[in-house]
Amino acid sequence: MRETVLITGISGWIAQFCALELLKNGYKVKGSLRDLERREEVTKALKDYIKDKDQLIFCQLDLLKDQGWDEACKGCKYVLHVASPFTVEEPKNEDELILPAKEGTLRALESAKKAGVKRIIITSSIAAMYAHMKNGVFSEKSWTDLNSTSISTYQKSKTIAEQLAWDFYRNQKGPGKIEMSVINPGAVLGPALSPDLDGASLSMCVKMLEGKMPGIPNINLTMVDVRDVAKHHLQAMTNPFADGKRFISAQSKAVPFSKVAKILKNSGHKKVILRKVPSYLINILSFFSKEARGLKSVIDKHVDCDNSQTVEIFKWKPIKLEKTVIEMGESVQSFLRKKNNSNSK
Repeated sequence: MRETVLITGISGWIAQFCALELLKNGYKVKGSLRDLERREEVTKALKDYIKDKDQLIFCQLDLLKDQGWDEACKGCKYVLHVASPFTVEEPKNEDELILPAKEGTLRALESAKKAGVKRIIITSSIAAMYAHMKNGVFSEKSWTDLNSTSISTYQKSKTIAEQLAWDFYRNQKGPGKIEMSVINPGAVLGPALSPDLDGASLSMCVKMLEGKMPGIPNINLTMVDVRDVAKHHLQAMTNPFADGKRFISAQSKAVPFSKVAKILKNSGHKKVILRKVPSYLINILSFFSKEARGLKSVIDKHVDCDNSQTVEIFKWKPIKLEKTVIEMGESVQSFLRKKNNSNSK
C-alpha cells in the first residue's frame, strides 16, 4: 500500500470523491470528521474501492478547535484540506463562515508542516478569483476584490482563507518547507456517492427534480464535474510542477443554469420547471430571504475563465456537461427513491 493521505471533512461531497480517487490509486486514506458517527455513512459510500480494512481510517477534527490536528497529520505524506463551510444563504454573522475557513486552513497548514508533510492541497474556489466581476475573463492570477460591495460572505471567506494560505506558504522560514497547491473549483455538478444530498449543488438538484424550484434565475457559471475536481486534487498532490500554483477546476465558458435544467428535463425528469425568474424579483426577495440575498452575488453575470494552466499541466480533458448533468440527475433520483421506499415501510 502507498503513502497515507489525510483528507479533512471526508463526509463532504468533493472530499468523498477525492477519497475514491486515492483509494483507487492504492493510497491509505485518513479521513477527518467533526462527528465520528458519520464513519459508517462514509465507509458505505466508498466500500467498493477499499481493498483492506486499514486502507480507510478516521479521526475527529473541528475547524475551530486545536485538538487532534497534530496527531491527525502524523505519518501522512500528503494532506488534502477540503473541509470548509459552504452555504448559498447569507449568514446573520459573517464570522459563521469566515472564522472556520480561516482557522481551519491555518490549523491544517501549521500541523502539516510540523508533521513533516511533503505537500498540502487546499480546496479553495473560483469565488476567490472573480466574485467582484460582472463580465470578462479570470485566470489563476485573479483575486476577488474584498472591498467590493457585491460579494457574498461565502465568497469573502474563500478569498480570505486562500490569501492566508499563500501568506503562510511564502513566509515559511528555515528547513522543512511544506509544498502547497490550491484547487479552485467552479460550480461543481455530478453524481452523489452517499444519501447526504444537503450540499448546495445536490440540494438544488433535489429541488429541481421534485419541482420545488419555481423557476431558474439568470445565473451563468463556469462548471465542472465533481470527478474531475477529485482527479485535479490527486494530480496537484503528485505532479512535480504543481507546487506553488493555483489550478482553476472549471470549464472555460460560463454556462447558463437554464441549460442544466433543460438537460435534466430532456433526460426524463418531468417535474423540472424551466420558467425563468426575473432578476428584479430576486432583488426584491433579497430583503426578506437569506437564500435570495445569497443569489444576488451571482445573478446577471457572465464571466469566463482561462483554465489553460490546468489543461496543460494536468493534460485535462473535461467530462462533457451533458454527461455530468444526466448522471447527477440519475444518481440523485436513485437516492431519493431509496429514501422514499425506506420511509414508506
